[in-house]
Amino acid sequence: MESPTHPGAVADPAELLHRVFGHPGFRGRQEEIVRHVMAGGSGLVLMPTGGGKSLCFQVPALCREGLGVVVSPLIALMEDQVTALRQQGIAAAALHSDLPEDEAREVKRDLARGAVKLLYISPERLTLEGTLDFLARRPLALFAIDEAHCVSQWGHHFRPEYRGLGLLSERFPGVPRLALTATADPRTVEDIRAQLGLAESPVFRGGFDRPNIFITAEPREQERAQLRAFIKAAGDGSGAGIVYCGSRAKTEQTAEWLRADGHDALCFHAGMEGEAKRQAHRRFARGDAVIMAATIAFGMGIDRPDVRWVAHLDLPRSPESWYQEIGRAGRDGLPARALLLYGAGDIALARHRIEGSPATPEQKRIERARLEAMVSIAEAATCRRRILLRCFGEQGPEQCGACDICRNPPRLFDGTIPAQKLLSAVVRTRLPSGGHFGLGHVVDVLRGKLTPKVAQFAHDQLKTFGIGADLSDLAWRGVARQLVARGALDVAVENHGELVPTETARPILKGEERVMLRVDALTAPSPRERGRSAEPAMAGDALFDALRAWRKREASEQGVPAYVIFQNDTLAAIAERRPQDAEELAMIPGVGRSKLERYADAVLRVVRDIG
Repeated sequence: MESPTHPGAVADPAELLHRVFGHPGFRGRQEEIVRHVMAGGSGLVLMPTGGGKSLCFQVPALCREGLGVVVSPLIALMEDQVTALRQQGIAAAALHSDLPEDEAREVKRDLARGAVKLLYISPERLTLEGTLDFLARRPLALFAIDEAHCVSQWGHHFRPEYRGLGLLSERFPGVPRLALTATADPRTVEDIRAQLGLAESPVFRGGFDRPNIFITAEPREQERAQLRAFIKAAGDGSGAGIVYCGSRAKTEQTAEWLRADGHDALCFHAGMEGEAKRQAHRRFARGDAVIMAATIAFGMGIDRPDVRWVAHLDLPRSPESWYQEIGRAGRDGLPARALLLYGAGDIALARHRIEGSPATPEQKRIERARLEAMVSIAEAATCRRRILLRCFGEQGPEQCGACDICRNPPRLFDGTIPAQKLLSAVVRTRLPSGGHFGLGHVVDVLRGKLTPKVAQFAHDQLKTFGIGADLSDLAWRGVARQLVARGALDVAVENHGELVPTETARPILKGEERVMLRVDALTAPSPRERGRSAEPAMAGDALFDALRAWRKREASEQGVPAYVIFQNDTLAAIAERRPQDAEELAMIPGVGRSKLERYADAVLRVVRDIG
């Protein structure tokens, strides 16, 4: 294996770049960073995924005398990078907890005799006293801390064991330390510098924009149909795709129905057995044209260049995590796509999780700000990329030309009156006990539908009954979602999706605040209208038929007409959207709090069984 071991082994890093890695020249700030490290300097590198961060430490590690030590958070990432380096003739090795004992002993022997040039190691193993003593007795080229955002408590992948890496500056003061990340907002950047003793070292910013990734965000209405259409438009069959899901169960269900559609789909989440995860990762990494349905446990440090698309079926918790995840597409610089599906329930659930967490008030404040930034991207009426880049302290163009907003700018209108109508209906339907109703019932009141529940609570006597008949069910859901996004409505997730007005609603109701809404949310036909027009075609749909069979059994046991359980259009909407949990089921018209409590488990079981 090729292993330069002293400064004079290579006259110039550009020559090594070409000879070992096959690149004709450096890109962006790579050469500046490489020469800074070769001269003994430390620093922090902020460079987008696919921007060539690895070369910033690999090249100087090969040019400088001694061992290059690379801290990496994931075993799969270490193995991939070591394999790639060995393919290039570089003496690389990894030390981690999953390494068989005989292989670990062999790596240690190679290290002792100077036969390893680049060592990839986990932070836990590096900070062991025995490891530190071993390294202290050998010449070291540099320390590279990959995925450095894991150091920061403000980072989206905080790893407590990374905090111990601050001792490197004390134990090895003469060895360059290079921290690298693709995702860090200004607060995270300063925390990384403070924790790693890099406050006096330069920050090399390579820019965060990935213009080859076309970004689209849509309200989640018919999740499977939307994902099917996206895959058809984005995939040419030669690359891979990633579907990020908010729960482990959803990854399994998504992979299952994608396989039923004829795709080669796998799932990946932290709850899987170690060997199953490794097999899934290996299949993806080896270049198969597969779809990976995964939680955020999958993907950090993926080197595969031909991922053609990334889809999120649930709202990410921050722009940083979303940016890193969509950045796994198009690392080869060729066109790629990203799709974000989201719903009002996502926003409400994320807010409730933050407030219910044991985090400090300061951490909660920061997490709230990050969530609101993510919501602003999802509900944007102007360039999504510009809003995203602003989260990283970077100013993008007014129009990027590579997002759905720039390609088809939405039309806005003064939606103050619809907003007031919906908020007024929420307020007026409030129960004497203080409880509220879900969106389905509120919309029934607005549209003047005399349902049994409306009659039961005499809500047909309210002033708001029928004042919203001019808008469809889907349009009212769009109004509600945008009001949730701006904080005027909350969704009480713990109370089966009840809509609750907030203080932000007060100036809207009083006419003191104007509400601009997107026209596109109000023009699509409602699910009930779609259900009625398509209902004959729905017959024969496996899930719709299974739901009707369940309803018939339930009605027979109770001795009531079937429609009292759920009407056909509600079953059709359930069959179309395939809700994965009670929160999603609660957003379907016709599923109120009582029915949710009585039937959610049974309905969701049917959905899961049919897939």
